[in-house]
Amino acid sequence: MPASHLQTLRAVAYNNAWANHRLLAACARLTQVEFEASRTGFFPSIQATLNHILNIDRFYVDALEGGTLGPSAWADPIPCPTVSDLQPAQAAVDRRLIAWCEALDDAGPDRIIRVHRGTRVQTERADRLLLHLFQHQIHHRGQAHAMLSGTGVPPPQLDEFFSVAEAPLRANEFDELGWTEAAVWRQ
Repeated sequence: MPASHLQTLRAVAYNNAWANHRLLAACARLTQVEFEASRTGFFPSIQATLNHILNIDRFYVDALEGGTLGPSAWADPIPCPTVSDLQPAQAAVDRRLIAWCEALDDAGPDRIIRVHRGTRVQTERADRLLLHLFQHQIHHRGQAHAMLSGTGVPPPQLDEFFSVAEAPLRANEFDELGWTEAAVWRQ
């Protein structure tokens, strides 16, 4: 796989973590009642939607790492009932995904990943699994973002890509995450 494709997968893993960080920081401004409130979406609340993202991230990242967690990843649909519980849990799985993508080499994206689905083991190329995972995250973050717009907390911008030079405010977020733009882009 060309180096540019590897870098794209790595950058999307970083961007995913950044979007999660921004969305959860906004959600931290909600009351617990607002976080749990019934809303229109695939899942019935911001809490349920963000916990679903976490559970599925754990499921797929475990598979990428060679684990066998399988469907037990979502045995508890709300493993993190509060935003303060969810923020470090999501950040941890995001760091695992970034580390996995950072370790990719030319043969890595073609590697076959075994996804334990309970009654069967699915095999999938790593790059295709990553694309599915990123799409899943974007899809459900968008739903949580829309739900957040129905609260008094303004939803954060999530569709920008990295450019700290163009928006110095992002530098603070990168500091919080322990990143530099140069490290993300390998410059």
